Amino acid sequence: MPPPDDALKKRGDVGRIDPEELRKKRADNQKWKDELPVEQVVHPLPADLQPCGQCGGLPDHAMPPEISSEYEKLQLRMIRLEHQRQKARCNCGSHIVVAPPPVRVIDKAQYGPGLTAWIVVQHCLDSMPFYRLAQSLGRQGVPISDATLGMLFHRAAELLVPLYDRLKVLVALQDVVLADETRIHVQDKKKVRDAWMWVFLAQKVMVYVFSPSRSGKTPMAVLGATKGTLLVDGYTGYNKVTTPDQRERAGCIAHARRRFFDAKEKTPEVQVALDLILDVYMVEHIARENDIARSPTHRELRQTFSKNAMERLKKWLDTHEESWLPSSPAGSAVRYMSKSWEAMTVFLERVDVPVDNNASESALRLMAKQRDSSLFLGNDEAGKSLAVLMSLACTAVVHGINPETYLADLLIRVQTTPSARIDELLPQNWVARVQA
Repeated sequence: MPPPDDALKKRGDVGRIDPEELRKKRADNQKWKDELPVEQVVHPLPADLQPCGQCGGLPDHAMPPEISSEYEKLQLRMIRLEHQRQKARCNCGSHIVVAPPPVRVIDKAQYGPGLTAWIVVQHCLDSMPFYRLAQSLGRQGVPISDATLGMLFHRAAELLVPLYDRLKVLVALQDVVLADETRIHVQDKKKVRDAWMWVFLAQKVMVYVFSPSRSGKTPMAVLGATKGTLLVDGYTGYNKVTTPDQRERAGCIAHARRRFFDAKEKTPEVQVALDLILDVYMVEHIARENDIARSPTHRELRQTFSKNAMERLKKWLDTHEESWLPSSPAGSAVRYMSKSWEAMTVFLERVDVPVDNNASESALRLMAKQRDSSLFLGNDEAGKSLAVLMSLACTAVVHGINPETYLADLLIRVQTTPSARIDELLPQNWVARVQA
């Protein structure tokens, strides 16, 4: 199924990229190259210089060099930090003072926070299994076993649990939360079993939660009795937190679009529903392009154009409710959207509620890559460690922070920061501290 913006372009509602926007995009792409450190490589003249055919002299008068650029990626650079702790004694030698040892990720460990942060990012964001990371390091002359890499990974998660718990609290405090879940595999004694990774998003905070089951206990544990709106698909596991006394349930229009898209091959008539859904996405496209998302103007556009499209869609659904068998793709699509209609129209009144749950689904694509590359987790503890580190690394990315730099700093500072000041280490506050 093409993304809504691509479908709008194909339908002709969205034109080509403005030349000025294209120039700006190219300038932004060039910016990172201009900010790279420069290392000069001098290419000397050849030793066997030929004399000039006109004057017979050798070309030995220096001129400005010809300069060209090449962007190169260097291999992993490993160094050995030698910590020299200063030491002093009194005149008689009975009183000796030694500088305190440096804070380490693991006491007396051989590996520092920068390497540990690199392992976390490679495993969480790039879906690299530990055995493949060990092979890659070995090819670069750094023989570290996959068991050691796993030990460093789990130690990092252990240290950062207090920050992870704060992220969960922050998500629960938000008025609008997006959530979704996906299956992952865990190694058991006799066979691989299913487990679940959930994701909860709100206000640039991304929290992953591992659970051995798909029951509603996980949404309840994260959101509890908090009030607000929860944007999810039709899964009943969220029913425990979407009650009249707790959170209002908002539906995902993208899920309905997917069902109609799948039904279109055998039932072309559902194209009407797809076009009306695209009309809703057109309003969202206009809001993004004009930087008015979540503004009163955006709400007015929804109330005028989106509401009109949804009312026409509702009439079409009511008309075709009996047109196809309930078990057919088209009948299933109509029934799914009709049943979830109240939840799917929440966005018309709430401009802060997205029209779909695509953001949380995108967040779970990383888990799909994990599933493909690692096949299964070793145990439930591995799932919990993965959830902790995925949450912090992904939230750092959302805030525009280099996750390696952030985590390397965090792994040391979290050990000396009082619990009352733990919020200073959260990604949004860490950015402010660094920029101040």
